[in-house]
Amino acid sequence: MLAEGRDSVDRFIGSGIAELGPKLGPIVWQFMPTKRFESADFEGFLDLLPDKLNGMKLRHALDVRHPSFMTPEYLKLAREHGCATVHADSDDYPSFADVTGDFVYARLMRSVADIASGYAPAALDAWAGHAKVWSRGDEPLGLPHVERGAAKAAPRDVYMFFIAGAKERAPAAAVELRKRLG
Repeated sequence: MLAEGRDSVDRFIGSGIAELGPKLGPIVWQFMPTKRFESADFEGFLDLLPDKLNGMKLRHALDVRHPSFMTPEYLKLAREHGCATVHADSDDYPSFADVTGDFVYARLMRSVADIASGYAPAALDAWAGHAKVWSRGDEPLGLPHVERGAAKAAPRDVYMFFIAGAKERAPAAAVELRKRLG
């Protein structure tokens, strides 16, 4: 049961991450693809996540990997706890771009080895556009959602990571994306 994980959460939070100071980004809680959404248990887990550590605000991102999380009930819990839901651009995991936190966390997982930048230029253009839309507080069109328009519109930070696929192309993809973002 996730709700019984206080010792594990406390041990991780107390493991020295505060030493990163202002360089500490979002903490990603990744769940096994077999972990189904069970409202009471998941809410109990979210209640364990601290908002601050040594006076520093903590941001939590939830990388849920079972389709049972694609429900308004899950989205409501994540929003109530201020946790972002990881948008996984993947065929292997649920892919929904519903905004649930005050930041967006996207895992771009479709890099290919036969393109030097890992992603085709048009795909990089699209992701740069999505990042700009998210950062100004809107929701990009063309991405899958459970419920569109439920998030409060407000400027937000956007974290995008190229991971999986042809990992050796991830640095080039990140460089090309940054060029498009200015």
